[in-house]
Amino acid sequence: MAVDHYENFPVASIMLPARLRPAVRAIYAFARSADDLADEGDATPPQRLAALSAYEAELDRIDASQPSANPMFRTLQTVIRHYQLPLTPFRDLLSAFKQDVVTTRYQDFSGLLDYCRRSANPVGTLMLQLYQAPSAENLRDSDAICSALQLINFWQDVAVDWEKARIYIPLEDMQRFGVTEQDIADGNHSAGWRALMQFEIERARTLMLSGAPLALRLPGRLGWELRLVVQGGLRILDRLEQVDGDVFRQRPQLGPRDWAVIFGRALRRRHFHALTGMDAGRAT
Repeated sequence: MAVDHYENFPVASIMLPARLRPAVRAIYAFARSADDLADEGDATPPQRLAALSAYEAELDRIDASQPSANPMFRTLQTVIRHYQLPLTPFRDLLSAFKQDVVTTRYQDFSGLLDYCRRSANPVGTLMLQLYQAPSAENLRDSDAICSALQLINFWQDVAVDWEKARIYIPLEDMQRFGVTEQDIADGNHSAGWRALMQFEIERARTLMLSGAPLALRLPGRLGWELRLVVQGGLRILDRLEQVDGDVFRQRPQLGPRDWAVIFGRALRRRHFHALTGMDAGRAT
């Protein structure tokens, strides 16, 4: 399993209430297609930006209650109106996708987190809106979980992103541990690289655990699904540690045995209470 924000979007989850599935599909279609505009195919950067700007114009039409010729946006407009969804999360997603077209390096962690705030957190916000649970506390924890998942995906995909000429590990962290871009190009699994990856793993784990109490507060199937998401992310971090950060030769993924562990941990609320009581402890 890759902890990828859109590949694991709960489009057809059996735990998702049937009444919400059309809305979630509409949001997914928007996010997935916009992400593809920024990242797939052989379009030039100006063409990608123009296509994303066209999506922004469609959001403006929704905001102005104007009809769209695009079936996807007509469906999305119906969902937004019915559930009174804010447009800001959709605009934030487009902002992040545009950034992906023009930004291939991040100097520091705060800049990377700002990207996560717009590329990952909006989906959690919209899900809470659909479930009518967008309290300040819930939104805060949702942001932590979503950003952690995005970071985990970055740590998994260092080699994949390098092929796209991108580096998401903050440059100041690389400098601190003596890792260069050439080391990534060469797949150099050095002591410095191992230390850098452990540092980033602990960052993502701490962020995930800070938001994990949300999975205990939310009721029913939503809470259960979120516990699976949290445990899945933590399990990937365990796998990254087990390969000592060597994502050049083996991309950590989850198999049947991992899923058995994840389901077991998600079921045991006592385990989850202990987990969320940690400061930055390790999932075991």
